Amino acid sequence: MKSMKGLAEPSVDMRRIVGSHDILFICLDTLRYDAAVCEEQAGGTPALDRYGPWRKCQAPGNFTYPSHHAMFAGFLPAAYETTRLADRELLFFPKHIGLGRKVPEGAFGFSGSTIVEGLAGVGYDTWCVGGVAFFDKRSDMGKVFPGYFQKSYWNPSFAPPVKDSTKNQVDLILKKIAAAEKSPPIFLYLNVDAIHYPNHFYLEGAKKDSLKSHRAALRYVDGELGRLFAGWKGLRGQTFVICCSDHGTCYGEEGCWSHGINHPAVLTVPYKHFVL
Repeated sequence: MKSMKGLAEPSVDMRRIVGSHDILFICLDTLRYDAAVCEEQAGGTPALDRYGPWRKCQAPGNFTYPSHHAMFAGFLPAAYETTRLADRELLFFPKHIGLGRKVPEGAFGFSGSTIVEGLAGVGYDTWCVGGVAFFDKRSDMGKVFPGYFQKSYWNPSFAPPVKDSTKNQVDLILKKIAAAEKSPPIFLYLNVDAIHYPNHFYLEGAKKDSLKSHRAALRYVDGELGRLFAGWKGLRGQTFVICCSDHGTCYGEEGCWSHGINHPAVLTVPYKHFVL
């Protein structure tokens, strides 16, 4: 739906969310939209399905690095039918750049270079739990995104080749929030990398990655997110969740493999937001 001014009607009022809720931003790195919907329809992702259907969206970028620069600037995946920048729903709006510098209805206008900085500026404790190499802090480039946050965590057990990577990330988060004070509110970004390559080990007997093993990885992740949601609800107050992919990936479609290329399987991603 569009408002009289052409902007998307807000599905949530972030001005009411910010300050009153923890915010949990979960990126299911590399998750394809078609894989997410197939598992939703098959009942393979009950923890995520509980909070509504996936929205079909346009990816902000075709691989992790550009996509996250856009998302951390407030430009989350846009509805698939969006045909111009002014029509996209913005949960977070960078007040000092473009779009007439007028905060859209329902958006939280932030100051600073990222939503992380903006939320810290209004009292949030900002955390990052990394996954893929762009968050591992072992290289100069791998320090960029974690450097946005007041607290950042990564260790080799969170890396894509580790079959229990999501379990290890959730274990750390539950431990940290159990020890955290109830105030201030927390903004936590989680980069889930189990769906990223390699993922063949989530499908019994598989020797190489495929769309089937991609879906199997999502089923594994869903189980761990169910544990995270239950633990977070038990330990914290009201929480707003943003859950999406940063980009998809190819498994041989039209001769294309992996991501970092402009193929529909890469540029079409699932998105949802909800309150726990």
